[in-house]
Amino acid sequence: MATLSNRTATFTDSVIRRMTRISNQYNAVNLSQGFPDFEPPAEILKRLAEVTKEDFHQYSTTWGSQNFREALAAKIQHFSGVNVNPNEELVVTCGSTEAMMAAMMSVTNPGDKVIVFSPFYENYGADTILSGAEPIYVPLIPPEFNFDVDVLEAAFKQKPKAIIVCNPSNPCGKVFTKAELQIIADLAVKYDSFVITDEVYEHILYKPNQHVYMASLPGMKDRTITCNSLSKTYSITGWRLGYTQANPEITDRIKKVHDFLTVGAAHPLQEAAVTGLKFADSYYTDLQEKYTHKRDLFLKGLDTIGLAHTVPQGAYYILIDISEFGYKSDLEFAEVMAKEVGVGSVPGSSFFKEPENRYVRLHFAKKDETLYEALNRLETMRKKLLK
Repeated sequence: MATLSNRTATFTDSVIRRMTRISNQYNAVNLSQGFPDFEPPAEILKRLAEVTKEDFHQYSTTWGSQNFREALAAKIQHFSGVNVNPNEELVVTCGSTEAMMAAMMSVTNPGDKVIVFSPFYENYGADTILSGAEPIYVPLIPPEFNFDVDVLEAAFKQKPKAIIVCNPSNPCGKVFTKAELQIIADLAVKYDSFVITDEVYEHILYKPNQHVYMASLPGMKDRTITCNSLSKTYSITGWRLGYTQANPEITDRIKKVHDFLTVGAAHPLQEAAVTGLKFADSYYTDLQEKYTHKRDLFLKGLDTIGLAHTVPQGAYYILIDISEFGYKSDLEFAEVMAKEVGVGSVPGSSFFKEPENRYVRLHFAKKDETLYEALNRLETMRKKLLK
């Protein structure tokens, strides 16, 4: 048989999704894959039920239905202050995963370099390799996960085509300050690089942190490709509705890549989601309060147990320091933890380029009763897992 692709020879399956399967196998509380166990907003579900009886069952416009793009443009402008042409600057994709892949394939050539902060969401490295580019990893330094400006500029001196910025960050919960984003923007201009942002957690923030949109910084709209999704904001991760926002020239290229990748996102789901895009500001205030409550509940429980952990500024992930348990492999630890303790996690090494084995990632986008059950089980960790 002919040989398979060298490009994908080193790929594994997604560790995050694998840990969901392992959690299900052992009936563990799944705090690994980041999806909620509570319902989306009732208004969106009501509209979805209506849509099933209306004429939205065939293809929409390839780059997104007109009313969805218009509602999306209005929402983006409201929160970011960036004017967006819904016909020339938006592409609706099958989740932010496709948005990132389409962005990467639209701006990079084989052999180009792309800066990726470490820790990183696991798809970024794979997206870079699938695009034929080479990742340059720049560490975010625990526990605050700040970057060294000199190290970052050294990476830019390698003339990368782009840098990927996840803000707020998965998995570490870092929210980049305006000053930090300005440093990145200045370096991108100096070395003529694109900035590809992943902003799916834009509305999940903890005071006093604030989300600053890279495209809103002076001179950055034309250089920034924003990748985003409705998944986290409206608790509809299974709907797979994402988008890119970029200048017309870049967007025209993304439209073509997107067309050949997936043709288009689901038409009836776009129509139903328009309802969410038109929510009042109070929805986003309530969302922030809801996740602040969940974060505080979970942090308090971990502190009571005495487990060392990070404190997220945004998103809904926590890294637990497992050094005390004596495992050389965080992957082994995560699998044993799911089996013996009954809580699913993600080994931290899947997010770091550096040889890092002291963390597992947990998320708290769950009902209160689910979080309490997880904490009750985590209380048994030392008894069951200490070597």
